[in-house]
Amino acid sequence: MPSEPIRVGRKRPLSSCPNPLFLSWLTEMRDHAKEKGQKTQYVYQKAINSLKKYPLPLKNGKEAKILQNFGDGICKILDERLQKYYKENGVNAPVHSLPSGFAPAQPCSNNLAPPKSSSACSKGPSREVGTNVKNAEDRSGTAKGGKKKKRDYVPQKRSGGYAVLVTLYRHSQIPGSKGFMFKNELQTEAQSLCDKSFTVPDLGSKYTAWSSVSTLIQKDLLLKTHNPARYSLTELGLALAEKLESGERGRDDREVEEMKSGHEDSGDGPVTVDLTLDEDKEDNNDNDGVESEDGCSLRVGPTIATSETWAQCAAPVSSLSDISREAYLLPGLYDIVLCVDFIETTGGNTARKQELVKELQRNGVMFDIRKLNVGDFLWVAREKVTPVPGQLRPPVAKELVLDYIIERKRIDDLCGSIMDGRFREQKFRLKRCGLHKPIYLVEECGSAGAHLSLPESTLKQAIVNTQVVDGFFVKRVQDVKESAAYLTVMTRYLQKLYQNCTLFCRSRELEENEEGDLESDATMRENPNCNLISFTEFNCGAVKNKCQTVRDVFARQLMQISGISGDKAAAILEHYSTVSSLLKAYAQCTSEAEGEKLLSSIKYGKLKRNLGPALSRTVYQLYSTRGPLS
Repeated sequence: MPSEPIRVGRKRPLSSCPNPLFLSWLTEMRDHAKEKGQKTQYVYQKAINSLKKYPLPLKNGKEAKILQNFGDGICKILDERLQKYYKENGVNAPVHSLPSGFAPAQPCSNNLAPPKSSSACSKGPSREVGTNVKNAEDRSGTAKGGKKKKRDYVPQKRSGGYAVLVTLYRHSQIPGSKGFMFKNELQTEAQSLCDKSFTVPDLGSKYTAWSSVSTLIQKDLLLKTHNPARYSLTELGLALAEKLESGERGRDDREVEEMKSGHEDSGDGPVTVDLTLDEDKEDNNDNDGVESEDGCSLRVGPTIATSETWAQCAAPVSSLSDISREAYLLPGLYDIVLCVDFIETTGGNTARKQELVKELQRNGVMFDIRKLNVGDFLWVAREKVTPVPGQLRPPVAKELVLDYIIERKRIDDLCGSIMDGRFREQKFRLKRCGLHKPIYLVEECGSAGAHLSLPESTLKQAIVNTQVVDGFFVKRVQDVKESAAYLTVMTRYLQKLYQNCTLFCRSRELEENEEGDLESDATMRENPNCNLISFTEFNCGAVKNKCQTVRDVFARQLMQISGISGDKAAAILEHYSTVSSLLKAYAQCTSEAEGEKLLSSIKYGKLKRNLGPALSRTVYQLYSTRGPLS
């Protein structure tokens, strides 16, 4: 039997993308937009990156709409190109592989110095094209065998991209890190590593240091997910950031050695800086930069500490490494500020709401009006910052949220919220916001509270339940003036309570894990909780309409049942975290009576009481009855 002839020649390389035809068209459109200087080139580039990551073949442009960065416009263009392709090559023309003789436009875009016209790639070799290629090879260097060596992207030192990568890397090295950072906290932490402002553009320019984030995303170094946006490092970004951080550590070690040798002297005279608290260099390397400022202080992160205050700060923790890895505020370097939700000052009865602001101003309360996603009033410890010469605005101040949050209710609003279910939902969100001292401020409103749709006994019972069962502190006042007086007294009380405290910034996840270790109320009054979450993390985590898990939706369903509070819903979720797991448990019951008693022995609350047969029967009927409930 004759053997098959041996094929001689190069094999055509297989494309790593299962949709090379679409990829070629998008690359061609990107190069065309780039040639004309249009901003749509960045849109096409994002679509190309998404298409390269998609592992499945696409039949048409409409199917590509499930991919990120593919809108109606791009999908319509791909469908139009596909119809034209079918007319020229036949209905059975291959879609998931390039036809013979088809010249993709992709190699043209891979050159480091692309030619000025897009037709240069399709023409034969000319003197101009050869010169361009030669220049590109001279700039990038050539590898063995004549192949061009592509230079890796490395951001310039103390640029926006450099600061973002190093900050995210340092954050990922903290034990218990959540693995991502929000925009505001990332800008705040990265500012000390960047010479340019992340929020204010330079004079005559519209770009800030934050503009480099789009380049990091395009280079697959940074990942942006969720809404509000969360930023995290990819594998490539983590490797590059580690190299940048190693260079930063070397610089820090040299500066520390210079300070130890007495090189920290300035024109103000020699001042000794105590660096003997910890001799472990590895712990000191994780600092946000140990620099000598004016020859008399150490700066770790955004706060400035002298050697004396450094020693005071080191007292509450076990080692220096704990301080260096966490942001903190020293006594005297922050102000206690009352935050007022903007809804409390606008809309509705504007005159009555403005009266609250005027009373606070008369009382000399330092307050700030902003959007709060949960609660009406809270207090933050805001870092004292000084304006930087040459910059329009001062640096962004760090803000840590104190443990006290207030929900304010007029008696008529309380009545309405009980009837439409908002009352229970608000209490549930307040208990889950991460602050341990929720307060309900109830205004009697004088004669306005005389005409209500609920009896007075019902309202009193709701207020008592809020205080006894839910553990809220309830303060009853007569009018807006008394509300402003209470806020004034609370502000001054907190200023005195935290005046000598060093405040540490911890993630919300760590705070939730330590809830079981909180001290008693009496001890907390003398020693307030100094491990606080940042305002950005608090407010982003309290968004009402954020993406919810199946567990969250199931909890909301359970709380719509009359008689099931947040504690009871949480107890059920400990045994059955989803609707599916509960239905499977009901399916395994041998009789209807057994199913009705399934949840009756579940313990809830501090007293560990049983859920009871009545509520167990109600839940069973809700999830097991087919058709409408009678």
